Amino acid sequence: MSSAIKIIRTDSSHEDFIQLVALLDADLAMRDGDEHEYYHQFNNIDVLKYTVVVYCDDHAIGCGAIKQFQTNSVEVKRMFTKPESRGKGIATQILLELEQWAKELGFQKSVLETGKRQPEAIALYTKNNYQIIPNYGQYIGIDNSLCFEKEL
Repeated sequence: MSSAIKIIRTDSSHEDFIQLVALLDADLAMRDGDEHEYYHQFNNIDVLKYTVVVYCDDHAIGCGAIKQFQTNSVEVKRMFTKPESRGKGIATQILLELEQWAKELGFQKSVLETGKRQPEAIALYTKNNYQIIPNYGQYIGIDNSLCFEKEL
């Protein structure tokens, strides 16, 4: 019997989103070490209007968000899938839902930043047709950062 996957659109006040982001932050703190505090200042979730939470059999297992980046583009933020749910295409479903939402909102491009110590994330974005671009904004000159973009 297959598990029922459900994706909901919400905002950053949603309790399951907040709990998943706490798990994400713990994971990133381990991966990024001393650099974590630098990145953390750019990942405040208080004002994210467009977030998604993925459920499997009514258990929250993943999340992601978009926020306006420039007039015609969004930035993908706070992508996370619980470790026990990885390798099942959940992150791709989250990303596709965020891209669809961005298109519905009238955006034409998606950008994002991930860390070089996150090979799973790099593989996800590459698999979903994101192209590496020069680091933007606060990530310029940050050696551990990789930035990507995709035309929607």
